[in-house]
Amino acid sequence: MKRILLFFVIGVICFNKTYSNDQQTNLISDRDTTTKPNFIFFITDDIGWNDLGCYGDPNVKTPNIDSLASIGLKFENAYLTTSSCSPSRSSIITGRYPHNTGAPELHDPLPKGQVMFPQLLKEAGYYTVLSGKNHMGPQTKHAFDMISPGRGPGGEEDWNEIIKNRPKDQPFFFWFASHDAHRDWQINDKGTLYNPDDIVVPPFLYDGPKTRQDLASYYHEVSRADYHLGELIRELKKQNILENTYIIFMSDNGRPFPRSKGRLYDSGIKTPFIVYGPNINKGNTNALISSVDIAPTILHLAGTEISDRIQGVSFHALLKDAGGSDHRDFVFAEHNWHVFQAHERMVRYKDWIYIRNAFPERQNLLGESTRQFPAGKELWEAHGKGLTAPEQEDVFLKPREQEELYYLPADPHQFKNLVSDKKHQDSLVYLRKIMDQWIEETGDSVPKHPTPDRDDVYGKRLPGEWKKGERAGAAKDAVNINEKGPLHIQDVR
Repeated sequence: MKRILLFFVIGVICFNKTYSNDQQTNLISDRDTTTKPNFIFFITDDIGWNDLGCYGDPNVKTPNIDSLASIGLKFENAYLTTSSCSPSRSSIITGRYPHNTGAPELHDPLPKGQVMFPQLLKEAGYYTVLSGKNHMGPQTKHAFDMISPGRGPGGEEDWNEIIKNRPKDQPFFFWFASHDAHRDWQINDKGTLYNPDDIVVPPFLYDGPKTRQDLASYYHEVSRADYHLGELIRELKKQNILENTYIIFMSDNGRPFPRSKGRLYDSGIKTPFIVYGPNINKGNTNALISSVDIAPTILHLAGTEISDRIQGVSFHALLKDAGGSDHRDFVFAEHNWHVFQAHERMVRYKDWIYIRNAFPERQNLLGESTRQFPAGKELWEAHGKGLTAPEQEDVFLKPREQEELYYLPADPHQFKNLVSDKKHQDSLVYLRKIMDQWIEETGDSVPKHPTPDRDDVYGKRLPGEWKKGERAGAAKDAVNINEKGPLHIQDVR
């Protein structure tokens, strides 16, 4: 008995010598479920990565998002796994690549058996709520104590009530998913009104009056999302829980305009990504992260076990040291059916982007790049009259290049394909190798009988029977593969 007591005393002395008071408090808090951190995961719909004031957009007013970025950590190189609504969300909630979720195409519901990180939080004692856009199918009912469709044009108007009415004896995780800024536009008094004449038009869009008005309406909905973020923060402050709450702000894919949403260029596949919370170093980081990394990061911060089904890796170390650069060397993304047939894959490594297209004989289309909406309609009309510049003609290419290679510092919009440039053949060969390894290890595949186009370029259903085809990864049973693919240079075979 005396020996046991002696060991206990020595252990206490060593604990006090090894850790400061703050570190002791943190260690104790990690074991105390009553002081676990809360989480608000604010995911917007179709907001481009650089369409916010804090990311340099000259058009939009987003004071609340900008303020969050100033007191949190802003990621400059956060990549989605796909630039398509439902498969992007399903990838985030499972921490898996789209072809590994079993739901890689638009409107695919998550199949049974996929682990969702909010479900793991719920099982660990968290009160979990999804409010706003779901789009992941009925399986999400297992991950949340409550699912609400949301109120108002953006689905955000019941969020403060959810915070107020939550159980006060549980930590919470709230998946708040706005419909802003998804077409069709809905104007109200919660967003800024913009003058189309003041809009700076991206170089890959045709600069005409329809496009300017379309962008002005889009920016109104971006501002409405900003307004509701401000309301959330005020409510958290009012309840004295802001300092123990992580807030993550991001989008599910790029802006709903030609050559953006659905595409694997930065205009489609990058996301704004801001994290605020306890003990997070504020500032900016250029580190690469993937949206599959969100699930393990939140689970780590909550002190919850990370399922081996999750293919992402936690970036919690970046939250303490924003300058850290060893989280990832590679990020990967994919483009599968989204109204139009597609199969593209992308890898980013350092300042290089490599894209591979399995269907180069086809135009690369999405509803937003056809004649269906104003900016697309004006682009097609201008092209028909010979008024478009080369950088505005990407959606009309047929056939396309099977491979694309871009050097981002010299070409941030990815206009100049360097595949045929002999000076960059070493980079091309290396990125091909990395892509091949990721495809092999994660069980990706090109469908032999892919889902065909559903609509024409006017947004109308094509005649005849239409049904989904073979999904990417199905031939290799990718839904049951948990391999992550190469993360670092040393992983490349």
